[in-house]
Amino acid sequence: MIKIAPSLLSADFSRLQEELKMLTQAGADIVHLDIMDGHFVPNLTFGPPVIKALRPHSDLVFDAHLMVEQPSDYIEPLHEAGCDMVSFHYETEPHADRVVQLIKKYDMQAGMVLNPSTPVEVLQDILPALDFVLLMSVNPGFGGQKFIPYVTAKVKRLAELIERTKSSASIEIDGGVGPQNAASLIAAGANILVAGSAVFNSADRTEMIRTLRNSQ
Repeated sequence: MIKIAPSLLSADFSRLQEELKMLTQAGADIVHLDIMDGHFVPNLTFGPPVIKALRPHSDLVFDAHLMVEQPSDYIEPLHEAGCDMVSFHYETEPHADRVVQLIKKYDMQAGMVLNPSTPVEVLQDILPALDFVLLMSVNPGFGGQKFIPYVTAKVKRLAELIERTKSSASIEIDGGVGPQNAASLIAAGANILVAGSAVFNSADRTEMIRTLRNSQ
C-alpha cells in the first residue's frame, strides 16, 4: 500500500493547526515533521514542544525526521510529544544501533536516513533492525528543491538489499516528489512518498494526494 506523507516544512507556519486539519481532511496517511538544529543543516524548524501542541489536533501518524547532530537527545522528547515514527541520519550518528534501540524502547518505529550521495550498502548490517529507510532525493535543509534523478536507481538498489537481507523495512522517499516522478519511484520500490510543495502548493490538495497515491 502506498502512503502519502505531506511535509509540514512546506506548510504555513503561522497556521500549522489549520494546515494539519486540512491534511487529515485531504486524505493524507502520515504527517512528515522535519526537525532541524541549524548545525547538521543550515536551517531551524520546530521541535518537540510544537509537535506536542499539534498532536491533539490529528489522528494521523506523526513521522519525525531528525536533521540534527545529536539525535539521541531528541528520542524521549519526541515520544512524549506523540510521535509514531522517528528517523535519523546515518551521517550524524556513529552508534546507530544504540539510537535504533532507544527509539524502539519507546515503542516508535525506527528509521535511518541517507543523504543523496550516501550509498545504500552502508545499511546492509542494520537493515533487519529498521522499520523503514528514508532516502533523501534532495540535499537536506530546505523545502522546494528539485529532485535528484539518480536517487530512483538508488531506491531500486535499496529494495533489492531489503529483499536480500530479509528485512521488512519500508522505503520512504523525500525531496522533490510529485506527479512527475511518483510512478517511477513506486515502481522502483518506494512505498511512502513525502510530498511538501506538491501538496501544499496544489489548488486541490485532496486530488493531489489521490494522484500521488495512485501513480502506479
